[in-house]
Amino acid sequence: MSEFDRQARAFAATREATGVRTDEGLRAYMNRVYGLMAGAMALTGAVAYGIGTNETLLAAIYGTPLVWVVILAPLAMVFFLAARIHRLRVGTAQTLFWIYAALVGASISSIFAVYTDISIARTFFITAIAFLGLSLYGYTTKRDLSGMGSFLIMGVIGIVVAMVVNMFLASQALDFAISVLGVLIFAGLTAYDTQKIKNTYLGLAQIGHRRGGAELREKSAIMGALSLYLDFLNMFLFLLYFLGMARE
Repeated sequence: MSEFDRQARAFAATREATGVRTDEGLRAYMNRVYGLMAGAMALTGAVAYGIGTNETLLAAIYGTPLVWVVILAPLAMVFFLAARIHRLRVGTAQTLFWIYAALVGASISSIFAVYTDISIARTFFITAIAFLGLSLYGYTTKRDLSGMGSFLIMGVIGIVVAMVVNMFLASQALDFAISVLGVLIFAGLTAYDTQKIKNTYLGLAQIGHRRGGAELREKSAIMGALSLYLDFLNMFLFLLYFLGMARE
């Protein structure tokens, strides 16, 4: 009986130690994801402000065919990253991630010419508070959010289609509806993606320190940061439609 007790205590101790290591690894992993995402947002903001407050740079981009490069290049790069991430080196993936953030900054720089700085800052902080709450919910909830993923992604596709259609219709009512749905969809995606990132790490933790495990986790962190970055950015831009004050 005493031998059985010793084995049971040893098993419990091993399981507890494994759980502690997983918790510590998860915290480090999530900190890495949020750190990359915050760095990307800072870079995007700096580039957007630098271009958006410079009339010469704005004219050079939005007054020439270069505007299509600025608009389409981030889209092409995000698809490239998603498709090739497993074949890229970690350093290359990180470099592309930062280039993407800078290109996005250039593509949204016109907001500083359209809206006041105060309204942009206010919208950013409101978005940040909402993002933190939604991400915390996604991280801590015991509810499985995977079921809503397909629905939300379909919603994103629907919004993109509606935005293309509205380029020809120029309907303010449709524009308003798109903005409302955009805020709701990317709010849901924030919680969903956070839980997905957490679950991805728990799956990768099974690899442990086996060959390629660290590199795979780093690439996964980059893609996780990209997902949350897109959630935050889109929620901010859709909220700006409601909260932004136009320059006189």
